[in-house]
Amino acid sequence: MQNNDLPEKSGETTRRTFLKGAAVTSLFTIIPRSVLGRGQAAPSDQLNIACVGIGGMGQNNVEACATENIVALCDVDDVYSADVYTRYPQAKRYKNYRVMLEQQKDIDAVIVATPDHTHAVVAMAAIQMGKHVYVQKPLTHSVYEARMLTEAARKYKVVSQMGNQGHSGDGVRNICEWIWDGAIGPVREVHAWTNRPVWPQGIEVNRPTEMIEIPSTLDWDLWVGPAPMRPFHPTYLAGKWRGWWDFGTGSLGDMGCHILDPVCAALKLKYPVSVEGNISTYWEKFFEQTMPKNEMYPRSSVIRFKYPAREEMPEVKVTWYDGGMQPPRPDELEQGRIMGDEDGGVIFVGDKGKIMCGCYGKGPRLIPETSMQAYTRPEPSITRIPNGESGHEQDWVRACKGGEPACSNFDYSGPLTEMVLMGNLAVRFPNERLLWDGEKMEITNNVDANAYVKRQYREGWTL
Repeated sequence: MQNNDLPEKSGETTRRTFLKGAAVTSLFTIIPRSVLGRGQAAPSDQLNIACVGIGGMGQNNVEACATENIVALCDVDDVYSADVYTRYPQAKRYKNYRVMLEQQKDIDAVIVATPDHTHAVVAMAAIQMGKHVYVQKPLTHSVYEARMLTEAARKYKVVSQMGNQGHSGDGVRNICEWIWDGAIGPVREVHAWTNRPVWPQGIEVNRPTEMIEIPSTLDWDLWVGPAPMRPFHPTYLAGKWRGWWDFGTGSLGDMGCHILDPVCAALKLKYPVSVEGNISTYWEKFFEQTMPKNEMYPRSSVIRFKYPAREEMPEVKVTWYDGGMQPPRPDELEQGRIMGDEDGGVIFVGDKGKIMCGCYGKGPRLIPETSMQAYTRPEPSITRIPNGESGHEQDWVRACKGGEPACSNFDYSGPLTEMVLMGNLAVRFPNERLLWDGEKMEITNNVDANAYVKRQYREGWTL
């Protein structure tokens, strides 16, 4: 693939050099107490932004970047993306992201909002051509891909951001500041849960066998991308791909990068040392258990991560629940008060108390409420993002223009994604404790599980 060493026109060189981002190394920007927000001043030059995958979350990401020049839109499905095309008539249209990147030389930055299994190949192609990237969560489909994108963003010195918008919210920052302030003492236990899946899935399900004609408006070969080819079926489209192993990352992949975000940020997590999972079973007949067919994710799972001591923080165990599973209700939680919110939540268990929040780190509170009222909050020490969660894309835009590093750059969101995808390996190999060497990117006690750290691409596709 091409890189950014190609000669440019002299006028464009100045502009592109000016917009060129630098590698990022920090989780948050720590600021003096007197400064509460990022500066609004930005260069007058607008970014030229392209988006690949515009029918789902991509259209929201593009709309949030409408302050810039939307110069190219790419989607393999003409029908699913039709409405977005009409909103940006000036943007050139493509079905193949490779053609777009090779032919259109004015692109500064690329939004990637395709199904999970194609995030990495699209983002890597853009990064290697020197384009800044905003990639929807989870960053990738496999642990290996997440590590490679993180390293590539550093190598090519592009600005990166994962689409876990809660990381731009005040809730995550409050949780960090309170835990770092010692509000609940050392944290040794965390529980996190989601209401997902909200789509059909189950371990007993086989892929459909009926042959259905591919719509003329859909490029099925490009949609399947690096995954093994299979016949077209509508059951894979419009978000339902999330439940299929080859295309999605299940409940944990869908929501883990949101719900576990404050956990990773506040507790300064990087690589777990072990992970184990338990999944829902299926009994087709009396005492006749159906073993997982590994086509779809289970209806529910419980996943346990163990992290070593970090800096001044002790070893911590993080437990994830989905498919209706939840942790025990804390004794401190008042009668009638819900745990988290309708999408899920987190409970941090410290030696001196507990903090509870909803999805995206929203609404954090010490529990019971009397503890919250008695707590003297520290002055803000972490940079706040203008407009919070709604300002996540603009945080990336400012970074692309030479501003402060984007808050969920790949140096942070890459390891977060690896955590989430390690959980899925435990789902694939349930009832075992997988030992993980994060630096070597290796499961040390299960050769079969280790083979899934790096997935195999079908012919014609590379990272």
